[in-house]
Amino acid sequence: MALETTSLNSAGIGADNPAVKARANIFEMTQEAEEAVLRPKDAGPWSHALRAALAARIAVLNGEADLATRYAEGAEEFAPLADPDTDGTGQGLAEVVAFMDKVAADTRNIAAEDISGLRAGGVADADIVRLCELNAFLAYQIRVIAGLRLMKGAFA
Repeated sequence: MALETTSLNSAGIGADNPAVKARANIFEMTQEAEEAVLRPKDAGPWSHALRAALAARIAVLNGEADLATRYAEGAEEFAPLADPDTDGTGQGLAEVVAFMDKVAADTRNIAAEDISGLRAGGVADADIVRLCELNAFLAYQIRVIAGLRLMKGAFA
């Protein structure tokens, strides 16, 4: 069975690459982590479609258009949220969208007030953790993709 992962596809690197073959387990675990954050057993209030839209948005904010397109395919009714020009007000998610944007694009300036703002908006602590898990995974995945692109030519 060929190794097919979002990270490899987005980086434009094949599973036959020697570096990929040597570390196939890492790419398999990365794909499993993606499934866990996008389609968890306990999703809380964040449906797969909403998670996909937020993942696409994070990818856009980080200059990963191909990755954003892949995730946007699953965004369904939340597709407008994949566009960073959409603030989430129309979906009743303005606080969530603002938080996700800040974590994705201005991480060093996250403060306790950002978490307090989500709580004031009715977001439970477990659901804040779920949002952070999604953002953390995307940060990791985007860096893996960037690294794969850098090394792509080294093993061609």
